Amino acid sequence: MNIAKFLGLAALLTCATTQAIEFSDVQLAKSSMIFGYKQMNVPLDGSFAKFNITARFDPAKPSTALAKIDIDLSSIDTGNSDADEEVLGKLWFDTQQFPQAHFVASSIKALGGDRYQAVGKLTIKGKTLDVTAPFTVKQQGNTATFDGALTLNRLDYAIGTGLWADLGTVANEVSITFHFVASSK
Repeated sequence: MNIAKFLGLAALLTCATTQAIEFSDVQLAKSSMIFGYKQMNVPLDGSFAKFNITARFDPAKPSTALAKIDIDLSSIDTGNSDADEEVLGKLWFDTQQFPQAHFVASSIKALGGDRYQAVGKLTIKGKTLDVTAPFTVKQQGNTATFDGALTLNRLDYAIGTGLWADLGTVANEVSITFHFVASSK
């Protein structure tokens, strides 16, 4: 093979491997939002059935990414209908006044390999705090899965006040685990 053909082939291969794909079409039916906590030192978990995600993510340019998540707090499923009803009230989420939790990423950066980190603001029950959420991205063709987690302290957001503020009954730490599937448009 002569040098001109070799350089032409190398240029084509380089263009093919650096071609950017932006994932922005979130498939909510394949996505999940799960939380874990301890009640009387017993690990429990639950999920939110309704959430909306606005995202734009190119693994080659994470600094240009966009991520906004709105969670319908009344869609909570703790696995116990009495608990589901209780946490909608004023001492917990107060969904009459604060029906949604909101996350907006202010920056996303690469950590190496398929690992990234989103930094942003999480608002729950009218209280907005900075959070950091590490996540991974696995790409298969025009589809990518985003898996990550973060931990928050519920009392920082006034979740579980009054008689529920006792940390011996319900622990302060709550883990949030997310799994999102998105494709390119």
